[in-house]
Amino acid sequence: MLFEEEWAELKDAAAKKAGSMQLASATDTPKGGAPVSGDLVVHQDDLGRVGHEAFLLHGRLLKAGDVTRGAQGSGATADAATALDHEGFTMGSALTVTVTTWGSQVKTLLQACADISNHLDYSAASHSSDDAWIGASLQHRNGAPAPVSEISKYFS
Repeated sequence: MLFEEEWAELKDAAAKKAGSMQLASATDTPKGGAPVSGDLVVHQDDLGRVGHEAFLLHGRLLKAGDVTRGAQGSGATADAATALDHEGFTMGSALTVTVTTWGSQVKTLLQACADISNHLDYSAASHSSDDAWIGASLQHRNGAPAPVSEISKYFS
């Protein structure tokens, strides 16, 4: 039996079993949008663009987020906090807390950007490899598609 014939039989059997039950269609058109097919579709280009934007954001944040350095070189804000603290100003310790908290938050954001970029690069490569494996495993040696009954063995 061919794939198409077996698939049609299974759909008919499911429709009869469902009786009068009606499910919402996955091809409905959302308000103001294009019709939705119901399949999850992610294009490699989309993953690449998002990953690239995360990479660019990481670079910009690395430069712009280093406000604690100051205009006079590395550690100017931390040096000011230390000097104020030594002179007995309570603002010195508050500025130290601010510098530490800011640095921690920037590092967290930088790590998140790096994780997003790396994960999307990995996902694009992994999904491409998975698609090739699935496609090869669901074909007979002559290239004909496997029947539904054979495919359903993977899900029992």
